[in-house]
Amino acid sequence: MEHITLLLAIVVVTALVFDFTNGFHDTANAMATTISTGALKPKTAVAMSAVLNLVGAFLSVEVAKTISGGIINEEGIRTEVIFAALVGAILWNLLTWLLGLPSSSSHALFGGLIGAAVMSAGWSAVNGSTIVTKVLLPAVAAPIVAGLAAMVATKLTYRINAAPEAKATAKGFRAGQIASAGLVSLAHGTNDAQKTMGIITLALVANGVLVPGSNPPVWVIASAGVAIALGTYLGGWRIIRTMGKGLTDLQPQQGFAAQTSAATVILASSHLGFSLSTTQSCSGAVMGAGLGRKGGVVRWSTATRMFAAWGLTLPAAGLVGAGAEFLTKQGDWGIVTVAVLLIAGSGVIWSLSRRKPVDQHNVTADDLDAPAAADAEPAGVVTTAIAAVTPPPPAGSVAAVKDEALKTTIPSPGPTDPAAPPAAPAAAV
Repeated sequence: MEHITLLLAIVVVTALVFDFTNGFHDTANAMATTISTGALKPKTAVAMSAVLNLVGAFLSVEVAKTISGGIINEEGIRTEVIFAALVGAILWNLLTWLLGLPSSSSHALFGGLIGAAVMSAGWSAVNGSTIVTKVLLPAVAAPIVAGLAAMVATKLTYRINAAPEAKATAKGFRAGQIASAGLVSLAHGTNDAQKTMGIITLALVANGVLVPGSNPPVWVIASAGVAIALGTYLGGWRIIRTMGKGLTDLQPQQGFAAQTSAATVILASSHLGFSLSTTQSCSGAVMGAGLGRKGGVVRWSTATRMFAAWGLTLPAAGLVGAGAEFLTKQGDWGIVTVAVLLIAGSGVIWSLSRRKPVDQHNVTADDLDAPAAADAEPAGVVTTAIAAVTPPPPAGSVAAVKDEALKTTIPSPGPTDPAAPPAAPAAAV
């Protein structure tokens, strides 16, 4: 019994760690466009999002019931299966965060859960009809619906507000962005925090603490809300950069349209108990807003990488979850091995992220990925001519040191006529 109690505690803590990663992985859903358009400062944006995620966690439990009693069969599920599922979801979340790809934390969790359940009890442990109707179909429909809605909303917005003065209009839409971003944050807490509630409830049912079909206890709701809020406040800056600047260049009107469309889709799905990906909904809305503005573009190279991550999320997390479950079936040493691998993998990913950190100070910078000086293109004729008439920098300055280094690598041309008089001294500036 003590072993079971200890394992249950480990699963609950691991589930909250997943919820934490879900928070910083999905902060971009609500705040990427608000930050990229300058409607809110980065830290203010994530703080606001964190509070509203916490509030949203208390609004509904429909999605939690879908996970705790719909995706897999509750009867006969071992606690180790849930632990293995969470390992697969956490590692995929961290990997896609490192790459700056807005993949679905929800699908990572579903993939880990399906893979671990199949490894434990075979395909009969999975409810295929629930997966199709409440996971796969919403996964396909949500980004399309949100994208089309955002594109139409953007076109209407620019058409209705074509006459007013541009600066005043942009200011009004920035205020609208703040309100719509708050709505997305509320929707994210309502949808995504419930997934962790469902997992913890499933673990409690598996250990006989709750009867099958139970709603999440209040302490489960509160702890899941706090965990996702803390992760949100940390800020997933890499994914915020991709969503805010990597997919398209957004103006305040587009940001407002994208966020309003995404929030509508997410809240509607939460009410129906559809556990869709908030990331896919928001990404689709951002692309739709980019296409809705005349002259707007979508960077399809970034979008293609993102689509690939979406397609890989379920199977990749499922494979990791299945592998982790294979180890946990071996006994205590297998559970310890999985825990060590989770901690080691997380540490490696974090250390790799420090090589090129992204934070609130450079999340909106245009030159984060600019080539180094050695890789820059050579100066053209106009640049060379301008440099020839520019006064020299003060001695000892950084620019002066660079000039001296340049002179040592580019030899000065010799005089064309030995009899020519020496050049006149440069006038003092």
